[in-house]
Amino acid sequence: MSNVKVKPLADRVLVQPMEAEEKTSSGIYIPDTAKEKPQKGTIIAVGPGTKDVPMEVKVGDVVLYGKYAGTEITIDGKDYLIMKQSDILAVI
Repeated sequence: MSNVKVKPLADRVLVQPMEAEEKTSSGIYIPDTAKEKPQKGTIIAVGPGTKDVPMEVKVGDVVLYGKYAGTEITIDGKDYLIMKQSDILAVI
C-alpha cells in the first residue's frame, strides 16, 4: 500500500482516488477539463471508529463514494480524500 503517515480520527477514512478515465470506451480521448471526478478509490488508512459507529471498512478495500464526498488533501504531492465512513456507498 502506501506509507502515508496520517491517522484519521473517529469514523473517518483516508482514500486515494483512482485516476479519472483518459479516454472513452470508443477510444475518444477526454481533455482534463471534461474529466469526471473519480468516485472510486482505495482506502489507505482508517480511524478507530466510535462506540456508536464501528469501522466496517479496512485498509486496502476498494470503495465507491458520493461525487462530492470528503475533503481533498495533498500529502507528499499526492491527492487524497478524507471522509466519514458514512460517505462510502459500497465496498467493491
